[in-house]
Amino acid sequence: MIADMNVRMARETEGLALDPPTVVEGVAAVLADRSKGHYLVAEAAGRVVGCLLVTHEWSDWRNGDLWWVQSVFVEPDHRGRGVFRSLYEATRQQALEESASGLRLYVEHENHTAQQTYRKLGMSKTHYHIMEEMLTSNG
Repeated sequence: MIADMNVRMARETEGLALDPPTVVEGVAAVLADRSKGHYLVAEAAGRVVGCLLVTHEWSDWRNGDLWWVQSVFVEPDHRGRGVFRSLYEATRQQALEESASGLRLYVEHENHTAQQTYRKLGMSKTHYHIMEEMLTSNG
């Protein structure tokens, strides 16, 4: 279910066609090893309607853990109903309880709806740009 949401999110937000078996293996790896991260899911009427992944980055500048919110997806028929807000607030509470230094996420430049949602939750745009070099064909 989480892998399916990830595949749909990538197609919807970035036009990417991810390899479903690779995504299933990636989700399974997180579920098997909490050091890789953890998922939160939201349910409504007994069905999962949203999810997000938290991964960690050590900050020597802060001597603390930064939590990255990734792989966010809410079923289209449940958007605008506070599903993401609930997931984010639960994540934020967990981060506070575990003394994390902060929360971060990346968002597509053109995804103005998501950016507005994140700002309403107290997040702000940083002066950093994300740069990458993918080293495998799964990237």
